[in-house]
Amino acid sequence: MERLGLLRPQDSGAVMSKPRQSRNSTPAVGPSARERAPSVGSGGPAIRKLRCAVYTRKSTEEGLEMEFNSLDAQREACEAYVASQRAEGWALVNNRYDDGGFSGGTLERPALKRLLADIEAGLVDVVVVYKIDRLSRSLLDFSRLVEVFDRQNVTFVSVTQSFNTTTSMGRLTLNVLLSFAQFEREVIGERIRDKFAASRKKGMWMGGWAPLGYEVKDRKLVINERDAQRVRAIFKRFVQLKSATLVAKELVAERATNRYGHLLDKKVLYKLINNRTYIGEAVHKGVSYPGEHQPIIERSLWDQAHSILKESPRKRAAAVRGRTPALLRGMLFGSAGEAMTPTHTRKSGRLYRYYVSQSAMKGTGAPAVRQVPAAEIEKIVVDQVRALLLTPEMIVQTWKAARKTSKNLTENDVRTALTDFESLWAELFPAEQARLIQLLVDRVQIQSDGIDIRLRVDGMTSLFGELSGQTNMDGDKAA
Repeated sequence: MERLGLLRPQDSGAVMSKPRQSRNSTPAVGPSARERAPSVGSGGPAIRKLRCAVYTRKSTEEGLEMEFNSLDAQREACEAYVASQRAEGWALVNNRYDDGGFSGGTLERPALKRLLADIEAGLVDVVVVYKIDRLSRSLLDFSRLVEVFDRQNVTFVSVTQSFNTTTSMGRLTLNVLLSFAQFEREVIGERIRDKFAASRKKGMWMGGWAPLGYEVKDRKLVINERDAQRVRAIFKRFVQLKSATLVAKELVAERATNRYGHLLDKKVLYKLINNRTYIGEAVHKGVSYPGEHQPIIERSLWDQAHSILKESPRKRAAAVRGRTPALLRGMLFGSAGEAMTPTHTRKSGRLYRYYVSQSAMKGTGAPAVRQVPAAEIEKIVVDQVRALLLTPEMIVQTWKAARKTSKNLTENDVRTALTDFESLWAELFPAEQARLIQLLVDRVQIQSDGIDIRLRVDGMTSLFGELSGQTNMDGDKAA
């Protein structure tokens, strides 16, 4: 075999070959971390220690109870990456920053808040995560975090996406990734909005909670006849009363709810009356289109309801108050026995109700009491009647009168029924309260030193019958 000799140096411009290494020789490498690190007594350059904080996050709590969960897997990968950069001076901090069960769409995370606090305190130099989305899924939130990092000279590293912000290339890669992510989200959002708008223009149901009276079948609205009857009744009742407040009170008293269990209060009622779905339309951004579904409300009833809504709420409320029945009509008398008639007047848009002596109205005398405020005298009478109903004397009288038609009736039955009436009174509407006062009160006479109230025992018996279900609303025996 021919031996290869070493090439001798030639003239200037000649190249000397590199000496060959034996298999057992140490490979030639660049300056190692050991060579760069300052040795004891040496004058070599010192490597600055970089304190690394590992942040981990999982959106749900599922699996967190496992001995080795997703947070542990993220941390293990990040710690391995930090260990690989030990020669560069990277070292883990003692604190752990783990958010289990927190969404990346918000910065309200306890571990993240602790991390940011430590960054502001100058305790962290590098933030290490498994992926960018572990830190944040929001571009706006991420930009805020980057501002904090830049202000404190903290770098950011994602171990599975092959870049870190300690280098110019890493920062460029980060900006490109975030720009494309934002562009992608915006394009997807535009496509979804365009598709939604096109579908609504065709009258299609695009999901969400089905309005009362409808149910969803095969992605279409189908009338639920039982609930639809309730919707029609609500519209007709609103047209009749001309007051959403009164209709809402009735519905709340009945404990009426929609199919999702929400009470039909005044807020829900206004949404229901203004929902154009009930006349067979689909609405998108304030524009109505013919819907695929069948209407529940006829157009004439809809127009009646909305002509009422166009009136000022204050004007409608005043009109309702004007129709409020006088509780003591035909029962209130002055000290001399003269009847007192209900009347009202308006001042600065407000309604004031009174009971005025007929002799004063006709000018035929000078009564001791010329007029009294209706609300005050009615409240006094109502409070007295409610208190008298629970007195032992009235309970016994009512029981004795009721036993003529119900031999098995006990005194306790009467007491229970009248006690229930006490709690029921507040839920009654003015017209029903007026009817019951007419049923119970025979005469109210205003004296100079007080008020005399005379109750009707037969009215008490009728009231007990209504409360116990033995009679109908007219006081007749139930069939």
